[in-house]
This record gives sequence, C-alpha cells and structure tokens, in this order.
Amino acid sequence: MKILLLGEYSRLHNTLKEALELLGHQVLLVGDGDLFKDFPSDISIASHLQNNSIGLAFGKSFHKVSGIDIFQWERQWRLNKLLPQLKNFDVVQIINQDPFRLPPDFEIKMYEKLFAQNGKCFLLACGEDSHVVDFYEKKQIKYSVLTPVHLGKISRKELFFAYKYLEKPYKNLYNYLKKNVQGIIPTDLDYAIPYQNHPKNLGMIPNPVNIDKITYQPMEIKDKINIFFGLNRMSYYKKGADIILSVLKKIEKKYRDKVHIQILENAPYDYYIQAYNNAHIFIDQLYAYDQGYNALEAMAKGKCVITGAEKEFYKFYNLQKEVAVNGLPDEDSLFYTLENLINRPNRVMEIGNNAREFIEQHHDYKKIAKKYLSVWQQT
Repeated sequence: MKILLLGEYSRLHNTLKEALELLGHQVLLVGDGDLFKDFPSDISIASHLQNNSIGLAFGKSFHKVSGIDIFQWERQWRLNKLLPQLKNFDVVQIINQDPFRLPPDFEIKMYEKLFAQNGKCFLLACGEDSHVVDFYEKKQIKYSVLTPVHLGKISRKELFFAYKYLEKPYKNLYNYLKKNVQGIIPTDLDYAIPYQNHPKNLGMIPNPVNIDKITYQPMEIKDKINIFFGLNRMSYYKKGADIILSVLKKIEKKYRDKVHIQILENAPYDYYIQAYNNAHIFIDQLYAYDQGYNALEAMAKGKCVITGAEKEFYKFYNLQKEVAVNGLPDEDSLFYTLENLINRPNRVMEIGNNAREFIEQHHDYKKIAKKYLSVWQQT
C-alpha cells in the first residue's frame, strides 16, 4: 500500500511509518516538527523563519505590530505548494483535526483537494479536537486536561490551544472531516472514552512503540532513587506541572539523602529520549486515564512511570500486574505516591519490569501497524 501520514505530535506517526515500511509498504510522512520537539518527517513544512534567531525575532515583532502570524503564513504557503505532489495514495491518515496549526478555512480547502486526489482517508483522535474538548467541557469524566480551567487555576484564554476547538471555524473544520473521512481512530483511553458512542468511531488502536529501537534497561538502585520530570511550558497546567513541581520540592526537602531529582525543560525529542536513561521513576502528565507517548517510551525502557493509569485502563487491558502508577492531580496524593515508592525500591524495579512486558504485549509497533492495516482495508 501507498500511505500518506499527515502531522506529528509525539512520534506516533514516525513509529507507525517504521513498522509499515518493515511490512513492505510505502509511507510518506509530512510534518512541521512540532516546534521545539523537532520531530523528523520525510517532507517538512516547518517555518524557516521561525527556526533562526533573526527570523524568530522579526516574526514576533511583526505579529505584535500587525497581528499577522508570518510563521503560520509560511507553513500555509509551503503546504499549498506541496499539495499537487500528495496524490495517488491508497490511505491518508491525519493525526488530528489541526495537524499544522493553520486557519480552519484554509485547511478545509486543503482537505477538499487532498481527498479528491487520494483513496481512503482517516482521522486520529489524538490530542484535543472539537468533539473531545466538548466532551471534557461538559465534565463527563472526573478530570481532564480542562480541569485546571474548571478549578480556576488558569483562564480559558490561557488554554486557548484547547478551547479554540469550540469556536465556530474549528467546529466547521471538524464537521467537514467527520463527514468526509472513512472513520476516526482514538489512540488511547483519554480519547476513546469521549468517542465511545461516536458514529465514525472505528475503535481504539493503542500507540505504537518501537521496541527494537527503545531497549529495555533493567534497573539497579544502589544509592539514591533518580526521579525524572520533563517540563513543557506550553502545557504547564494542562499536564499538572504546577502540582508535580510543588511535590518534588517537598520530596527533595524530606528525602534529600534518598533521591536525586532531574527536571528537563522544553528539550528536542532526540535529546529528551536519552536524558532520562538513568532515571528510576519517570513522572508524566496527571490529568489522564491512560499513558501518553512519553510515558509509554519510558515504560519501554523499564522505568517506573507515574502518570494516567486509572482503573478503566487496567480493565481495558485486563491487567493483573501493576505496570504504571496512577498519578492523581492532587498534591497530597502525589506526595504519598512518591513517598511510598521511595521507601519501597523493590516495588519501583518490579513495576519497571512489568512495564516493559506490557509494552511488548500491547504496544509493539509491528503488531499495532497490522491493526491499522486491518482497519484501513476493512473500512
């Protein structure tokens, strides 16, 4: 099959591409790097201006004076120029309703051309979209990435990158995609739950993890327990970083002789993935029912991961062993969770071992690629 993958937020599409190519398929990935994360792609539409200091300074100043985002304009121009080449693919898969952060009216016109010159088209429920944000805003689950707004920690304006999906232009874009794609595929429970009664839902396919590239590293705890947290300022409240940082300060004060804490901020993916090799405990997002991509890759390395691991997650996979620690978005609860792990290093190592087994069983990138192929062919 000839497959076009549009957009990249986490490394999902890169990993899926690696597996599909091993299975003999031809794959083209178009992305924009997702800002500082700098994810690779076969064809990049990233802004050249935004990637150098002079262009970045000029673009910011120009936006401040004129209100025009020339970085967005440049990405739009690059994608428009590229469009005539993106044809005759058997399958087109879009990672999110807004994969390149471009104006919704432009994206609708782009998709009209794209869909007309290709075969089947699919949309992933990966990250926020109009349907997911509407579900979260109605508080139909006990917490979500919108909870910091509901609690008054931040304003809707400060979480604009999520709330924009409730605005009419983005709803129009979503409705256009919903009507014209063959189906929608949620990538974890945080999106599968909102989509469970959706007419275009094709069923959840878990995130693929390259277990050949990400090697298992059995843990040894000889002295201090190493705790790692990767901080992304753009999703500071959304992922519970305010809670995590506050708790880590308390842990460091109480257990100075037992722990070493590493905090890495806004790092490119290739550096980030190596930075926590010596970690024993890896902390990721709190407002989640399931694991995000960073957590899954840490689990593949055999780390003890604190993140979303609710009872719904354990039930979905029918798990009998503890493979990840559910990190609740509450300071007292998170402190107790960390304290319990620090005082039980054998549990830390056991969870790390279980985590790798879980990834091999449920997230092996070649198994996941076959699930995508089956859904694409049968739909």
